Amino acid sequence: MTKLSILFKNSIFSDHEKTTIMMKKTLTKISVFLCLIGLFAFSSVSGDLEASDNETIDADKMHTDILNEDLFPSASKCKSCHEDIYREWASSNHAYASLSPMFHKFENAINSLAPTINTFCVRCHATVSTQMGEARELPIWERKQVSREGITCITCHRVNTAYGKANGSRNIVMGEIFEPVYGVLGGDGIKEVVENASTWKVATNSDERGNQIHNEGKIFTQLNQSEFCVSCHQVAVNLGIKLEVVWDQYRDSPAHAQGVSCQDCHMSYKPGVAGHFKTGPAAVVDGRAVNPDRIRHSHAFAGPGYPIAHPGIFPHNPDAENWTMEEWLQFNYRAPWGEEDWEDNYEELVDSGEIEEIEFPEVWEDRFDREEAREIINYNIGLIEEKRELRRQVMENGSHIDGPFFDDNPQIGHDLDFTYTISNTNSGHNLPSGSLGAQPELWVNVALIGPDGTNIWESGYTDSAGDMADLHSADVLSGKVPYDDQLVNLQTKFLTTNVKGTDREMYLPVNFDVDQLPFLRPASQPTTVINHPPFVRMEGRSLPPLSSRDADYSVPGKLIKQPGTYKLAIRMRSRAEPIYFMRFVGATKEMERAMNEWMLDIDAYTVEFEVKG
Repeated sequence: MTKLSILFKNSIFSDHEKTTIMMKKTLTKISVFLCLIGLFAFSSVSGDLEASDNETIDADKMHTDILNEDLFPSASKCKSCHEDIYREWASSNHAYASLSPMFHKFENAINSLAPTINTFCVRCHATVSTQMGEARELPIWERKQVSREGITCITCHRVNTAYGKANGSRNIVMGEIFEPVYGVLGGDGIKEVVENASTWKVATNSDERGNQIHNEGKIFTQLNQSEFCVSCHQVAVNLGIKLEVVWDQYRDSPAHAQGVSCQDCHMSYKPGVAGHFKTGPAAVVDGRAVNPDRIRHSHAFAGPGYPIAHPGIFPHNPDAENWTMEEWLQFNYRAPWGEEDWEDNYEELVDSGEIEEIEFPEVWEDRFDREEAREIINYNIGLIEEKRELRRQVMENGSHIDGPFFDDNPQIGHDLDFTYTISNTNSGHNLPSGSLGAQPELWVNVALIGPDGTNIWESGYTDSAGDMADLHSADVLSGKVPYDDQLVNLQTKFLTTNVKGTDREMYLPVNFDVDQLPFLRPASQPTTVINHPPFVRMEGRSLPPLSSRDADYSVPGKLIKQPGTYKLAIRMRSRAEPIYFMRFVGATKEMERAMNEWMLDIDAYTVEFEVKG
C-alpha cells in the first residue's frame, strides 16, 4: 500500500478532496513525462528550427483548416453519387454566388461606403465561408473550395432549423461526409445502402474502404416551402431599405394564395412553370440507381442571372481544380490556345521561323496543359449555353408582348402612333422580380424599318458602352447620343434626397454629399418612427403578377417618307447589371464585355404593315 493510500485510509478527507489530490498527483507525473519528451524533441529538431527561424508555424490555423475541410464537405464529394444533380447545380446562380466578380466588386465598394455592413452580403453569397470564420475581405482564390461554391449542397441540405427573415444568418450543421443530410422525403434509399454497405461498395466511416457517403437522410419540412428561401431573398440594408423584396411580392401574389411555392417554379424542369418535375433516382451508387421512382427537382434554379467569370473558374468543374484560380486567370480563353489545329499550325510556323514563339505564362507553357484546359473551357461554355436557354425559357414563360396596335391607318408624312402591351404572365412575383436598385435590367427595344431595309426610328437603343440612353448614360451626358424620351424600362431605381434640390435617381442609395467621399450614415431617427428610410426610397417600375402595361410610342411623320412595306421589330432585353454601375464599382473591361455578350433578348418578333401615299 502506498503512502498516499494509507493517508487516504486514515484521513478525514472527503471523497471529493481525495479525488482532487489524486488528480494533482497524476497531472504532476504527466507534466514531468511531457517535459522529458519535449526536451528530447527539442534536441532532435533544434537544428531544423534554427534553419527556419524566419518562418512562423500557425498550428491553430493548420488545425482549423483541416477541421473545416472535414466538417464542411464540398459539392465535389457529393458528385460521386449525385452526378446529374451536380451537373445541374454547377452552372446555377446558386453555385455562382460567391465566385461572381461583379459581386466582389460591389461588395468591396459598398463596404468602403458603409463599413458597418461588414458580412451582410457574404452571409448569403458565401454561407459556408462565413460560418467557417473566413475574413470578409479574404480574396476568393485564398478561400477553401467549399467556400467558393456559394450556395453549395450543405447550405441547404445541412440545415435543420426553420429560419425566417434573418438576412442570411442560418446555421449549417457541421459534420464529416458521414453525418446526416436533410431533405423532404426521408432516407429510405440511403438506409438500404448503409445496411448493405459492402454490397454497394460504400464507406460509412473513415475506417472503411469505398465511396464515402452520408449515413442517414432526415426529413426537414421547410426545405420545400417558400419560407426556406426568405432569409436570402428578402433582405433589408442598414438604411432601412428592403434591398430584396421578392418575398413581399410573392406573399401578396395569386401563386401564394394557390399554395404554389418558389421551388415549384424555380426547380421545375419547365422553368417558371410550376410542377414539371422528373421521376428518377437522386443518387446512383456503384452504377446502380437508388430509389429510382422518386420525384426529381431541378437544381439548376433557373432565373435571369448569368455568369461573367472566366470559364475555367466557373461553372464548377472538379477537373479544373488541377489549376488554381490565379493560374486560370492567366489562360487567355478568348485566344485559340489549346485548340488542336491551332497548336499544330503554331508549332509548324515556329519551327519554320515564320513567327516568334509566344511567351505563354509559365504555367501554360506546355501544349498538353493548354489542350486539357481548352477541353475544360469548352465543356464549361457548353454548360453556360445550356443555362442561357434556361434563362430564355424562364423569362418567356413569365412574360408576353401583344401588338402593335395603331391609333390610325399609317400614312406618309403623318405621325405613326402605336402601342404594345407588356404582360407579366407569372403569378408568383413581379417582372422583373426583386429590386436591388441598379439591377436587374429589363427594357423594351422597338425599331421601325423602312421599305429599303434601313432603320429609321428606334427606342431602347444603347450607347457605346451598352447602356440604355437614359439619365445615367455617359454618352447621353456628353452629348454623343440623344436621350431616349420614349424608353420603356422596368428597372427599379433608388431615389435619393441630396444636399439641395429634389429627389434624383441613383444606382446606389448614396446621397450626393459635400464630402469628397460619400458615406452611408445611419439614420438619426429610427425608421420605425417615421415609417420609411430618410433621404432614400425605391421607385419600383416592375409589373406585378398577372398585370399588364401599355408601352406607347410615336414616330414623327417626317420620318415616314415613302409608301411601301414597313416593319416594326420588338424585343425585351435582359441584363444582370448596367455598365455605368459596373464602372462605378471598378469592374474591368473584360467584365463589361462579358456582361454585354451574355445579355438575353426575349419575346422578339417582327410585324409588317403597309404605308400608303
